[in-house]
Amino acid sequence: MYIMTEPKHWQGRIDSTTNPSSFRLHQKITRVPINDVQPSEQLLAGIVGFICDEGVERNQGRIGAAHAPNALREALSSLPWTFEEEQQVIDVGNIVCLNHALEAAQQELGEVVTTLLTKQTKCIVLGGGHETLYGHYLGVRAALPKDATIGIVNIDAHFDLRSYDKQPSSGTMFRQILEQDPYAHYFVLGIQRYGNTKELFEKADELQVQYVLAENITAEAMQALQHFMDQHDYILLTLCTDVLNAAFAPGVSATSPFGLDPTTVRTIIRQVASHPKAHSFDICEVNPLLDVNGQTVKLGAYFIYEALNQLVKK
Repeated sequence: MYIMTEPKHWQGRIDSTTNPSSFRLHQKITRVPINDVQPSEQLLAGIVGFICDEGVERNQGRIGAAHAPNALREALSSLPWTFEEEQQVIDVGNIVCLNHALEAAQQELGEVVTTLLTKQTKCIVLGGGHETLYGHYLGVRAALPKDATIGIVNIDAHFDLRSYDKQPSSGTMFRQILEQDPYAHYFVLGIQRYGNTKELFEKADELQVQYVLAENITAEAMQALQHFMDQHDYILLTLCTDVLNAAFAPGVSATSPFGLDPTTVRTIIRQVASHPKAHSFDICEVNPLLDVNGQTVKLGAYFIYEALNQLVKK
């Protein structure tokens, strides 16, 4: 189901109502129904939420990520507007997964993503469980020529290459994509040795996944990432917040005691989102119901804004 975002989710501090250099995001964000979006040189990006954790539940995780899209908007609201006065970022609303109909919701999310990309604007997707990524991918694929290559960059502690024979979940998306789309390829950074079975490492090798363990994110790894991106027509960036050390991100379904620090994640986001072939970003697995003092939500909002700034300033 598609719904518009309520105004209450874009409220915050006001320093000035007349001086644009003092404006904050909630003063500049415009809510626009997806069917009313018009291409414009001043339109920088569209934000869409995916209110869903059906995939997490199917994957036997801790639910609550469905609360993240609106919580992230509220955390974004008071951040300072970093763009020109005449430029615009829009919020096109939310896709809501109802009655456990994950596949239908993913398809609907894909349609919104396709619409934004074909309007020549960047796209920011607020998940939701990491099943959000599959809807994001469907939208990117539909917006591109059939033989265009997609380089999927995932910042994640887990491969998400489980079997989907019984049903898709938040642990199956990349296997679904790689087995169905010969023009899609997968690079993941932050993999945890203790967060993935030996079978999943073997499946990653079988599907020719390029991966970097959390303890091996070096300059050489970042060079390999750059080479991967340069080889593709389109770069899709997805962040699963369970990649972060649990001390920084307690509000996720599956915490990572040996996870990455926020500075490392920020560095990866900057490198990927600033690539000229990167046009969309999603953030997943923020779980406000499990958070402590809103710190994971706030960190997620900062990552979103970092990605947005890099995507549009190219």
